[in-house]
Amino acid sequence: MDVIDTLVGIAPGSRMDAVREGREVARIHAQNSYEVLLTPAAPGDFSIAERFAVAAYVAGLHGAAPTADHYAAGLRGHGGEALAGAVAAAVTQTRAEGPKGAYPPGPLSAEDTPAPPFALSPDVAATLGPKLVAALAHAHYLVLHPRDAAAARFAPLKDAGWTEDSIVSLSQLVAFLAFQIRVVAGLAVLAATPGAPAA
Repeated sequence: MDVIDTLVGIAPGSRMDAVREGREVARIHAQNSYEVLLTPAAPGDFSIAERFAVAAYVAGLHGAAPTADHYAAGLRGHGGEALAGAVAAAVTQTRAEGPKGAYPPGPLSAEDTPAPPFALSPDVAATLGPKLVAALAHAHYLVLHPRDAAAARFAPLKDAGWTEDSIVSLSQLVAFLAFQIRVVAGLAVLAATPGAPAA
């Protein structure tokens, strides 16, 4: 069993296990991605606690239980209760609907909508520290207003101590979580559908 199996509640030998076996390569790659992005042997300057903090925040923004619960528990294990509490508070303070933001000038500009703000209370920001505040702000824009993508978005990360390699890993982690959350949701719907095909 992998993390996705655990989150969906897939038992070995079950109908849903057969569904996943039908896409075994995808199953393997999804688990490998989880391990590389969340629990690498050499995390470098993007610590395991920081990785779970970002994951818990992103899953929280998506409102994706039980995935959010999984990462919150991992954060408590790797970063402690205070950090987990600060991340949970950050989710509450910055949750919004998306995607929003502004397209490049052109026909789609008619669909521009104001980007949701990212604003943390001073106590939450102090507990997180400047590096994680910058990381969560970056994750917030990727999740809720990716239309506002611009090179200038990387400056606050660099100012907070993020290296180019860790910025890449941070962005990859947010993208992976979007994928994982959707896979878990889809499999959960399939599992709850009587008579759904097993492949």
